[in-house]
Amino acid sequence: MVLRTIGRIIWVPLSFVIAAALAMLVLVTLGLETITHAVHNLDEADTISAAYDVVWQGSIIASGATLIPALLVVIAGEVARIRSWLYYMIGGGVALAVIPLLAKVDTGTMTYALPALWHVFATAGFAGGLAYWLLAGRNA
Repeated sequence: MVLRTIGRIIWVPLSFVIAAALAMLVLVTLGLETITHAVHNLDEADTISAAYDVVWQGSIIASGATLIPALLVVIAGEVARIRSWLYYMIGGGVALAVIPLLAKVDTGTMTYALPALWHVFATAGFAGGLAYWLLAGRNA
């Protein structure tokens, strides 16, 4: 019993780090593709300023992208002993989808990319939440 608890104390944070790394991989790859499409759909005159706005807003989001919302989902799931894959997947998606709101993205300069930005963050959160459930959430 004690060894199982110690193993769980070690495995849960390790699973969270692995799931966060997977979510970051999905975020970077899918986000790069989405932003590239958004920049290419603009007029030639606006491309440089739009690219600058995307980079500036991306740096604001990256600085505000903490793991606290996802960590709250994991802690709530572990304490309540929730084993549902749907909880972790939707919780991860919501936890990452609120990051642009928490980072206070300027919607005036990124109106063309804001819905795509939420889709990318939610998809990355879904992937991270499902990965966490596969690694540790099934045995909560």
